[in-house]
Amino acid sequence: MLPRLTQLLQTRMQEWHLRPGGRYGFPHAPLALLLCLGGLWLLQSALGPRWRHILDQLLTGDRGLDPALLPPILIGLGMLLMAVGLLLRSRLAWFIALLLAATAAISMYFGEQGHSRLLLAYFVLMLALLAFAWRHFDRTSVTASTLFALTSATMLVVYATFGTFYLGAEFRPQVTDLETAFYFAMVTMTTVGYGDITPQTPESRLFTLSIIVLGVAVFATSLTAVIAPLITRSLRRIVNRTEKRMQRINHFLVIGNTPLALNTWRELVRRGHPVTRLLREQPDAAIPDEVDMVIGEPSDADVLRKAGADKARAVLAMLEDDSENAFVVLAVRELAGTARTVAAVNDAHHLGRVRLVQPDVLIAPQILGGELAAMLLTGEEVTADFVMKHVFQQAGNARNASVPKLSG
Repeated sequence: MLPRLTQLLQTRMQEWHLRPGGRYGFPHAPLALLLCLGGLWLLQSALGPRWRHILDQLLTGDRGLDPALLPPILIGLGMLLMAVGLLLRSRLAWFIALLLAATAAISMYFGEQGHSRLLLAYFVLMLALLAFAWRHFDRTSVTASTLFALTSATMLVVYATFGTFYLGAEFRPQVTDLETAFYFAMVTMTTVGYGDITPQTPESRLFTLSIIVLGVAVFATSLTAVIAPLITRSLRRIVNRTEKRMQRINHFLVIGNTPLALNTWRELVRRGHPVTRLLREQPDAAIPDEVDMVIGEPSDADVLRKAGADKARAVLAMLEDDSENAFVVLAVRELAGTARTVAAVNDAHHLGRVRLVQPDVLIAPQILGGELAAMLLTGEEVTADFVMKHVFQQAGNARNASVPKLSG
């Protein structure tokens, strides 16, 4: 029963993702909204109508504040910030949102409030939806990375400052105000350690140790998260600027790094045709200098125009994700060129939905495998017409010439 529900949910998400506007709003916008609502719900359940009084206690350093309120406050605020990262389709924001939802679910599971079970179910649902949609969060965003850095650093400062304040009697000299607690937190987080304030009990020593470990981890991770996208973009600009470009007119544009895309590219080159490859990321293996290649988002109009999609003879979308192949077809059509569009279909369930974007040709070689095996085992004749019908499935409104027939 559960696998069937999982398959149904994945199919429905693919359907919405292929609808007009889905590329820009689904599933990241609904997930961002759900995460934001979850954060607000968590804050409301923790603070309730006393939120102003609790805020005053935090700002004035009132020791009467229950320390158990800090985790839900930090988690709720983190969810609100990470919702912005989900809108940007950031993989980092997706990962942090997953951690926050899991942490909230665990805290609700061990909570004693009456509404804990309902919140637990909500965050478990959030975990499932985020897990199903992981493929759609594949971008490295400087904005989302900066949000992560600010969020993690702020949460650590709040944790260290208020933790020091509430354990103030266990330090020597005692910490009696928030200013001193903030000073100790910053000195400990940066591992400076002047030694003017020292923990005296096992609890305070363990707390200080946690600040040191978290401080090193947060600063190192935040620095990497912010700098890595900048370095990656710079390297891509260098690679793209120094590449040897051929004249991208009346050529074939092969998009993707799948086995089908690689074999198609090799066969076209072997026949002497000009071919350009379009990849989302720089491949790990070394690429020969004579290969004309563009690195960028395949469905981005500017990247496609740079690869000459508006002047190409044909554009072959052969990515692993069928929905991305459909988006490439739509983006090529927006360029108003004369190129024929070829879309690869990897899953038989997506054939009808990819057909909705009306590519000139649909290529479905993997779908043919089972039928060919059955025909060969039962002694049926495999004809060229059968292969043309099932491998190259002509779209209903093809604008150009038909697919060339196989000889023999």
